[in-house]
Amino acid sequence: MKIEIIRKKLKELSEPEYAKFNKKLCPDTKKQVLGIRIPKLRTLAKEILKYEEWKEFIEKADTNCFEETILKGLVIAYSKIDIKEKLILVKEFIPNMDSWAITDTFCPTLKIKPEDLEKVWSFILPYTKSDKKFEARFSIIMMLDYYITEEYIDKVIKVIDEIENNAYYVQMAKAWIIAEIGIKFNSKAMKYLKGENKLDKFTYNKALQKMIESCRISDETKILLKNMKK
Repeated sequence: MKIEIIRKKLKELSEPEYAKFNKKLCPDTKKQVLGIRIPKLRTLAKEILKYEEWKEFIEKADTNCFEETILKGLVIAYSKIDIKEKLILVKEFIPNMDSWAITDTFCPTLKIKPEDLEKVWSFILPYTKSDKKFEARFSIIMMLDYYITEEYIDKVIKVIDEIENNAYYVQMAKAWIIAEIGIKFNSKAMKYLKGENKLDKFTYNKALQKMIESCRISDETKILLKNMKK
């Protein structure tokens, strides 16, 4: 599918009122916002991948456009290519993330195969030390989506505790993943929260709040969590 046709489709899918809503929802982005709903972008991404020119779109995509950036990420994520080649494209794409919505749409779409988990783990680790908020958030969301498992949980907790970037969207991602650990590995989460962790007060309390609000946490545990607030 030619880039001109793709942009024509994007224009047809745009909703001015939804664009206004998205700008408020994603205040960090400096990109042009067309106002296209994510399910429609997912459908278009899959359609693009039916054509041999999909790599041409990756090269020519206008990353000054919010939706075209998301579409580029979705095409990369959905592409059926070797993990080595895919990670090259991911590395090139990451600097285009200037919104939680781009990061949080892209990461869960990658669908990492079990045999590729270790390669991807090594790939995301450097981003945990980034001073760029959406690069750091990318690493956390990737761990949230793929590494809350028996094999990786102890590594995840250690890495999360060592992330020093205290930008708001990084703090919120840390709170989110800690809450998810609290749901899936409650004893480990409680031990971590009660121990000598490096969490700032905001992230610590936000993690407790998310766990307390979860319907997957027992009432007994929620009482303990309420008494743990700082």
